[in-house]
Order: sequence, then C-alpha cells, then structure tokens
Amino acid sequence: MPHIQVLDSHVADLIAAGEVVERPASVVKELLENAIDAGATAVTVEIQHGGMTYIRVADNGCGIPPADVETAFLRHATSKVRTEHDLAAIGTLGFRGEALAAIAAVSRVEVLTRSGGNDLGVALTLEGGAVVSREEAGCPQGTTMVVRDLFYNTPARLKFMKKDTAEGAAVFAAVQREALARPGVSFKFLRDGRQELLTPGDGQLKSALYAVLGRELALGMLPVKGSGEDAVTVEGFVSLPACCRGSRNYQYFFVNSRFIKSRLLMAALEQAYQNQRMVGKFPGCVLHLTTRLNSVDVNVHPAKTEVKFVSERKIFDALYHAVLGALDGERRPPQADLAAPARPAAHDTVTPNQTFLTMSAADYRRAVQAKPTEPPRTGARGGARPAPVRQTGGLPLHDFARPVFSSPVRTAPEPNPAPVRAAVSQPPPVREVPPEEAPVSRTQAPSAAQAPSRVPEPAAQPAPEPEPWTVRGELFQTYILVEQGERAFFIDKHAAHERINFDRLKAAGYQPMVQLLLAPVVFTPAPEEGAALLEHLEELERFGFSCEDFGGGAILVRQCPDYVDAGEVESTLLELAGDLLSARRTDPDGARDHLLATMACKAAIKGGQKNGPAELERVARAVMAGEVKYCPHGRPVAVELTKAQLEKLFKRA
Repeated sequence: MPHIQVLDSHVADLIAAGEVVERPASVVKELLENAIDAGATAVTVEIQHGGMTYIRVADNGCGIPPADVETAFLRHATSKVRTEHDLAAIGTLGFRGEALAAIAAVSRVEVLTRSGGNDLGVALTLEGGAVVSREEAGCPQGTTMVVRDLFYNTPARLKFMKKDTAEGAAVFAAVQREALARPGVSFKFLRDGRQELLTPGDGQLKSALYAVLGRELALGMLPVKGSGEDAVTVEGFVSLPACCRGSRNYQYFFVNSRFIKSRLLMAALEQAYQNQRMVGKFPGCVLHLTTRLNSVDVNVHPAKTEVKFVSERKIFDALYHAVLGALDGERRPPQADLAAPARPAAHDTVTPNQTFLTMSAADYRRAVQAKPTEPPRTGARGGARPAPVRQTGGLPLHDFARPVFSSPVRTAPEPNPAPVRAAVSQPPPVREVPPEEAPVSRTQAPSAAQAPSRVPEPAAQPAPEPEPWTVRGELFQTYILVEQGERAFFIDKHAAHERINFDRLKAAGYQPMVQLLLAPVVFTPAPEEGAALLEHLEELERFGFSCEDFGGGAILVRQCPDYVDAGEVESTLLELAGDLLSARRTDPDGARDHLLATMACKAAIKGGQKNGPAELERVARAVMAGEVKYCPHGRPVAVELTKAQLEKLFKRA
C-alpha cells in the first residue's frame, strides 16, 4: 500500500476549489453574496465569453480594510463567524471563508477595494492563489472583483465546461435569483458589452419580479401573504392557475433571503394547486419564507442551496395555507378568448391546416398558391395571423402519402397491404422414383437411352392475398375501429399520426411550410431555456421557426410553421426548450429526436377532435400496412381484439 502523506497546500486548495467553484455561475454567486453581506445597494455584474475569460463584480458596500485584503483570500478566513455558537444561527449568506480562496486558486484575480474612512484603496493581484502585486489606488468606496481565465491551471475541469451561451445563461440565472432575493438592491448585468438586466432596487418585490421575469409573467401573478407557527411568515407571488408553465423553472423559493431548492416547499406549493391547474403544468412562484435563524440549518450543502428545517411540518403548513388562501381569494373569472381563428365549415373541430388531409396533392398545391390572396385570419392573441405565404419545398406534415390523396374512401372491402400472419408453405408431395430412374453415381455418366426424362418442378405457390379490412367507425373521437376478418383493431389516431409525422421529419431534405407573422412574437423564457433555444437556431429554422436574440433574455420569433397557431408559438418553443434541456441531461445525442417528436405531436390530429372518414381512412391505412407500430414516445398505436376473445367475454365460448 502506498505511504500516506499530507498533500501539498496547492493541491489541497485545488481540491477544495472544486467543491465550491463548479462553473462561472458559482463564482458570480459567491461574489454576489459577499457584496450583499457587505451592505451594497447597487451591484454590477459583467461577463465575457460566458464568464470563462472575464468576470467583474462591482459593489458599493463597506469595502475591505487595507490590513485584511490579503487575509480575505486565505482558506477559512471570514468576518461572519467567530465561534461555534454562531453556526447555530447564521444570518449572512457567506460564512465558511472558502469562496475567495477557492476562486483565487483556479483563476487570475484582481481586487480594487476601499473601506469607509480611508482616502485611498488597495489594488491586489493574485494568480493561482499567490499574491503577485499590491499597491495603493484611488477608487470609490466598495469592492470590485475581476476574475480572468477561470480554470486556466486545471485543464481537467476546463474541458467539462459548456458553450459560452450555456455558461452565460447560468450566470444570468444566478444574477436573477439574487435580484429576486434582494429587491432592495439594484442589480445590473452586462454580457459581452450588452446590458441584459437592470432592477430598480426600490425594495418592492413586484418591481424586481417585473424586471427579472418580464411583464407577461408578472401580470399573471397573485400576491401571497401569510404566517404560521414559530414566527414563520410567507410573502411573495404565485401564478394564476391559468398561467402555469410546462416546467418548474419558474419556481423560486427563498428562506431568510437565501435561494434554496427544496422538495418540501415544492410539494406544499403544488398541493395548494391541486384540482386547479392543468395536468402536466406547474405553478410559478417567487416566495420568501422568514423564520428564526436557529430553526433552519444552512450548513448542509457545499453550494448552500439546500437547508434543513427543525420542523418541516410547520414550514409546509405555512406555505400551503398562504398559497391556498391567495388562490381562494382570487375570484377573477377566466377570460374568454373571443379572437379564436375561424373554423372551416367542412370539419367543425379540425384545424385549418388539417383540412388538407382530404385534398389531392394537386388540389393542395393550388390551394396553397391561392392562400396569399385571402384576407388574414385573426390569431389567438388578437393580432392578424396570415395564411401560409411561402412554400420552401415538400408537402405539409399531414400529406403523408401521395397515392392516398387520390384514393376515394372505400365502401366495400378491398385487398389492402395489411399485415397478415405468415402463411405456412406446404412442402411438395414426395414422388416415388422408378428403378429405371434411379440416380447414377457421379463417376458414371448415364447413356442417352438410360437418361431419365426430366421431371417438371412443382409450380411456386402464389403469395396469399392480404386479408381485407374495413374502417367501422370511431370511438370517443379518439380511437379508429378497424375490422379485419375475425380480428378488430383499435387505433389511437393521434399516436399513429404523430408517428407518421415523425418519420417524415426524420427524412432527409424535408422542409415544412412556414408563415410570416405580421406581428412578431416576443417572449422571455427562463435563462437556461433561452440558451437552449439560441444554441439550436439552425435546428429550429429547419422546423420552420425563425428566432433571434432580442436582448434582455427575450427571444423574437418572426415566422413559424403553418400548423402552429400564432398564439401557440411561445408555448411550443418553451416545450421544445424543455425537451432540449432534458435531452441534454439524459441523452445529449438524442436532442434532435426530442425536437422531432415534439414537432410531430404538435402537427398531429388530436384525440377528441372530429375528423372525416377520409382522414380516418388514411391513418388506418398506414397502421394496417405495418408502417406504423409505435408513436415516437414508445406508446403502441393499435390494440388487437379477436372474435374469440370477445366471445369469451360474453361467455359464448
């Protein structure tokens, strides 16, 4: 066994730094906490290249005294904890004294600070944790930290960093969380020379919420205020049930002004929304819980994002009843959307694009060419929604078989290429060979007189005709009922059509039809969702979305596929962003398939939607031909029930 030895101090510092400094967002988080603990009322964060090459955090706090500047970068050096008893009631964001030492160990740091009462400040430069220079300098009161070349001396960590857009989005999210935690502090965020966030710092949580999350999300929030046992108070905002989102990215919980991740608080929030939100949607919130310092332990996680409560039941009840009271007190009736797009008369519940299922290919192209001359339709948001004005090639997602368009609906059973059970081929009958036709040895050729007459080979058996099938109707406007001999098939029309669209999207060279939006759609997603969309602009362009960065974390959409309504652009892109993020965590190589599956689902006919016989026929044809077996999410598209099984249910067998 190797000898046990004490690690070199530099190696030990690098190991410790790996626990605190995970990425540029970790550096910004620690520096922001130090600025807030110093009493700053204005903080500026600036990054370049996602924070990998340059991070600057400047505040107007109390500054660092000249005698303590170098000491601040030593491990376990802090001004916030004195004795072991202080750990039982921590009231500051920082307390371990490891952050500055960890940051300096893996980067090049420049510090410019001046404390109150001093005419001159101190400029200190460190590299790899070692002091390079120190001198007096003139500067305003407060502290400015500049971190350059993060992980320059730890290439093992550097190779795991993501793209600049992803790292920059993580930094932006860290700044947003601190802005929501401290509405009395004005935060400014600059990325690559462009300002993306500025909060007023007026002490009003709603002002910070408006600046961070945007106008639309802020207007969909309800104020919450309540209290519980043991001096537990709850204040903040929660989203209206109709404004719930498709992920939990908009849930912000703060305990004593510290951002935390807590399954307990998440469960209490969603329990309050029980039976009030749509399935698959999650409420958003910005909730501040205040409790006694000695009733919560914040020293349980290296990143200080997890805490333990002395009484989880009291915390759960306080948040649950506060949110439930806000929801029960909201008596605002749901707003009816009177600007819905007109439905075609032929199919009451079919979207305009899906009516092309009943057209031939030639009719479809003629209809597309005539579309630009039609008056614009009204979108779900009240703006004008134009008809498809440009065809970039190919047919729409619903045009899933050229021959199908010209095939009329069958009224009598006809042979179809339906899957049939493999026929057992019968062996040819054994033919007795007379003695005079007995085979001869290979070494002795038969004479002409002895040569047997050639026996004709049995004719090949023709392939059995596929068993005809017939569409017998539809159940619950969701399942197509198909009869084939003594078998019945129940086909999920949405799942089957989704798979048809998915296979076409995966085909090389596919180009959807797109529509230019008269009024571009602008929305502000969560930072990570926005970064995921901006990283895949080319892929989104292939699906028909034209997106661009609008600044301040907002995204502008100028065009979308013709099967996506203008009012559904934001929700569709947010769903795509969620797919990208989940695929990045679980299967980075499968991100494209996640996008394809989502787009195929959006373009598919829906369960509960009224469809004509021709549409049902086309979906059933693809399933019965064996082209479609499972939807992109793995669900079966058809279930078989035999006559014998049905008779057994009725006790006839």
